[in-house]
Amino acid sequence: MPNLIDVEYAQTGQSTSTNEMGMRDMQVRAFDGRDAQYILLKSPPASGKSRALMYIALDKLINQGVKKVIVAVPERSIGGSFVTTDLKSKGFFEDWEPSDRYNLCTPGGSKSKVKAFHNFLDSDEQILICTHATLRFACEGIDESQFNDVLLAIDEFHHVSADVNSRLGELLRPIMNRSSAHIFAMTGSYFRGDSVPILLAADEAKFTKITYNYYEQLNGYKYLKSLGIGYHFYQGKYTSAIMEVLDTDKKTILHIPNVNSGESTKDKHNEVDFILDAIGDVVSQDADTGVIHVKRHGDDGKMLKIADLVEDTALERDKIVAYLRGMNSVDDMDLIIALGMAKEGFDWPYCEHALTVGYRSSLTEIIQIIGRATRDSDNKNHAQFTNLIAQPDADNDEVKIAVNNMLKAITASLLMEQVLAPSFKFKTKLSDDDTSTGRTIKVGGLKEPSSKRVKDIVESDLNDLKAAILQDPQMLKAMPGNIDPKVMNEVLIPKIIRTKYPDLSDQELEEVRQHVVTDSVIKNGEIKKVGDKRFIRMADTFIDIDEINIDLIDSINPFQKAFEIMSKSVTKQVLKVIQETIQATRIKMDWEEAKILWPKVKEFVKANKREPSIESRNPQEQRLAECVIYLKEEKRRNAQNG
Repeated sequence: MPNLIDVEYAQTGQSTSTNEMGMRDMQVRAFDGRDAQYILLKSPPASGKSRALMYIALDKLINQGVKKVIVAVPERSIGGSFVTTDLKSKGFFEDWEPSDRYNLCTPGGSKSKVKAFHNFLDSDEQILICTHATLRFACEGIDESQFNDVLLAIDEFHHVSADVNSRLGELLRPIMNRSSAHIFAMTGSYFRGDSVPILLAADEAKFTKITYNYYEQLNGYKYLKSLGIGYHFYQGKYTSAIMEVLDTDKKTILHIPNVNSGESTKDKHNEVDFILDAIGDVVSQDADTGVIHVKRHGDDGKMLKIADLVEDTALERDKIVAYLRGMNSVDDMDLIIALGMAKEGFDWPYCEHALTVGYRSSLTEIIQIIGRATRDSDNKNHAQFTNLIAQPDADNDEVKIAVNNMLKAITASLLMEQVLAPSFKFKTKLSDDDTSTGRTIKVGGLKEPSSKRVKDIVESDLNDLKAAILQDPQMLKAMPGNIDPKVMNEVLIPKIIRTKYPDLSDQELEEVRQHVVTDSVIKNGEIKKVGDKRFIRMADTFIDIDEINIDLIDSINPFQKAFEIMSKSVTKQVLKVIQETIQATRIKMDWEEAKILWPKVKEFVKANKREPSIESRNPQEQRLAECVIYLKEEKRRNAQNG
C-alpha cells in the first residue's frame, strides 16, 4: 500500500552545522538553559543529546558548584555514547573525560557495580556512567543527602514512570525533595506507550523544558530529503510476505515480532533462518565478527552482510554487537535482523529502511525505531519506515484484535504526521503578531492561553496530549469517521484533556482544547501559497487561511485522512470487516453528543424528507438515527418520571 505519510524537507543544514563552540543547533538551545536546576530535554534521536549533556555537565562542574555527575542509561550498550570526547579542539572550554574506573556499563555482577557506585560518592572522581538498574540498586538504603551538589543525568527518560511500581520514578522524587541535586533528563520520545505519566504534575512543573522538534531536526539535515511511513498488510504467516517489503538493495534494520505476540511463529530462530533463505544462500559466518555472508538470489548474486541480533548465545551476540559498534563504512553491513535490540541508542547512520513486523503498542518504541533510519548520511536522500501487520480476517476468532491493532497502527502514523510536520503558532484575530513569516496563523474566535500552565502545555506538551487522545479507546472507534467531527472535537477530546490535566479550570481546558484541535487540523491540512495569499485544504476544500475560525476547525475530523488512504489500500471485504467490528463496539450516546447532533438530524430530515435510518450503510447517518432513538428514549423516561 502507499505511504500514509510522506514528508519532504528543505535540507538547510542548520541542525547539523556547528557554532564557534562546536555545538549544533539543538545543543545551543539546550546550553542556553544550563543554569536551571531541573532540565527536561525533549529532542529526536540523532539530534545530539549525549553531547548536549556533556556541555551542560561540564559547565555545572566548573561554573555552578556541582561536585559530581552521574549519567544513567537504560542499557549497557548506550553507555558508549558517553565515553571520553574531545570538545576543546572544537571550541569548548573543557573536554569530557570520565574515568574508566567509574564507567559501570561493562560486563559484571550488580553487587560490584553498586559497591563502585558507593565508592564513587565518597571519592574525588567527578563523572560516573551506569545503567538505570545500577542506579536503582545503588540508591537502596542510602540517604538522599548524598546527592547534594550532584548532577543526576537520566538518558532515555521515558523509561521512568510516575507509577508507584516504577522504582526509578520512586527514587527520583525523594532525591528532588530531600537534596540539592540537579537533574538533567533526556528523551527522544517523551510520551509513553501506556497511560502512565512520566512525572507527577507537581514534579513536572519544576522542570525547565527544552524542546527541539523532529521537523527542526530533519529539515536541517544536509542529505536526507524525505521520510515515508507506511503499512503493508498480510494474511497467514508474516514470513510468507516478508520479501514483499524487504528490499535488500536498501540498508535495513528488520525487527521481527516478539515471541509472545500473535504475529510470531513462536520459533524466532526458524524465522531468522527462513528470512535468510528467502534472501539467498548462506555462504559463511565470520568466526571473529559473527557477520553472516549471504549470496543473494538472482542474476547479480550480490554478497550481503547480515547481522543476527536474535541469537541468544551471549558470546556470539557480543561478537556481532562489537562489530556493529565499530562500523564506519556504508559497506560494513546490509541488513540487521533484531528482536528487542537495535532500537533506542543504536547508531547506524547508513540505515535507509526500518522494517518492523507486528503492531508495536508503545508510541515511544515506534519513534525510536523510526529514529534508526532518520540519521543524516550521504548514502541516502530518503528514509522509510514500514510496519508489516496482520490483515483482519472475518473468519478468524481474533478479528477484533487484528482490527484493533490495525487502528492503533494507523493512529501511530497520525501522531507521527503531527510530530514530523512544521510547527505553527496560533493567535486570535485580535492579535497584533506579524504573520508574514508564515509560521503564525490567526484563527477567529481562538482563545489564547490565559495562564502559564496553559501556555506551557501549548508550547511543550501538545504532542504528548495528542498521544493520549490517539490512544483513547473511544477515540479509536470514532476516528474512522463514524462520529460527527464536532462530537469528537467538543465532547470526546475535552474528556481526555480533563483526565490528563485534572487541575485545569473549565476556561483553561477550553483553551487547551482549541489549540490541540487547531494544531491537529492545520497540520493535517495542505497549505498552498497563491500570490501573496495562503490557502489551506481542509475537508476537501481550499479555504483562505485568513478566513479560518474555530467553528470551522471544530467541524473537521483532524484524523480522518489516514483512514481514507487506508480504505483505498485494502480490499472491500477487509474494509467491511473493519467497519463492522467498529460498529459492534460503538461508543454509547450521551446528552452532550445528542445536543450537537440534533440540529444535524433536522437538517437531514429537511433535505431527505425522511428520518435517518439505522440500517444505512453510511456510518454518520446511522449515528444520527441512534441520536433520534436516544432522544425518544430520554423523552419516554422523562414522561414516566414526570
